Amino acid sequence: MGSSDEEVNNLQVILKQYVTSGSPKESDMQMQSSRIRLKVPDELNGAVLVKNMYLSCDPYMGHRMRNLEDHYIHGFTPASPIEGFGVAKVLDSTHPNFNKDDLVWGVTGWEEYSLISDTATLFKIQDTDVPLSYYTGILGMPGMTAFAGFYEICSPKKGDHVYVSAASGAVGQAVGQFAKLLGCYVVGSAGSKTKVDLLKNTFGFDEAFNYKEENDLVGALKRFFPNGIDIYFENVGGKMLDAVLLNMRQHGRIAVCGMISQHNPEQRDGIQNLLCLIKKCIRMEGFLFSNYVHLYPKFMETVLPLIKEGQIVCVEDVVEGLEHAPGALIGLYSGQNVGKQVVVVSHE
Repeated sequence: MGSSDEEVNNLQVILKQYVTSGSPKESDMQMQSSRIRLKVPDELNGAVLVKNMYLSCDPYMGHRMRNLEDHYIHGFTPASPIEGFGVAKVLDSTHPNFNKDDLVWGVTGWEEYSLISDTATLFKIQDTDVPLSYYTGILGMPGMTAFAGFYEICSPKKGDHVYVSAASGAVGQAVGQFAKLLGCYVVGSAGSKTKVDLLKNTFGFDEAFNYKEENDLVGALKRFFPNGIDIYFENVGGKMLDAVLLNMRQHGRIAVCGMISQHNPEQRDGIQNLLCLIKKCIRMEGFLFSNYVHLYPKFMETVLPLIKEGQIVCVEDVVEGLEHAPGALIGLYSGQNVGKQVVVVSHE
């Protein structure tokens, strides 16, 4: 790379306008190119300029494509690059904690180069003995989400009967493996035979089923949990949550991480079985990754050795090229990805 003063083309994924009806589509985004100087402007203290390497496709990003009021996260800015979690290399910095050539993960732009002035969401990558793309998944926000939701909210103990929906995704695959390592009985659901096989043969779930092949979700859960469910890790919502409530045991715990079936505001399901919360004394709690960032050092101490020892595996669905990022993101909502969806912008 030439001098830091050089200007280069910067390919970007832009949100055209807010999605107002239906599910987000690839056509709601467009590619555009701008020019960027590879140096932090002198007047910007505490900022970094990064070259993006890997971008994470996550379900919550669909919410940000709408201008939703009273939502837990603000919308993207139309006509600007969308943003999400990613792995990047620092090219220039006016921040005391980040130096040139540092590797970082955190919130960045969907573009080749990003100028980041809010560095509160950036973590320096200390360990490069694992694939860097893992910091978009098992060692990044999804892994931390699984860790916090399972250990902090579900209060798990050995022998618990655990059910994970959307179990082959980035969060679900981690939850299932954490539960197995603790000595729980674990069942997951997913939307294809390939994903069901992955859950049983790669992630070590005790059982798994394809929810699309089940006409009766209540009956399906009764089949796998004849004595009921202690812990439900909720990624789906809607009819699945309703079926789970009928199958929960006394003093069961439900960690509400996501509800991917409810991302289209015009097609949301009502929940009929909430009375179960009372009669079974069930605790159901929603949470956000951002509530648990303080646990990241503990999380890394726990999970990094397990990955290096092969006790936790990570399956990624990797797409090469920023121009394929919109399709990869939209594919999440129809379950096209097998494992953690990652977009490669640059390998170095």
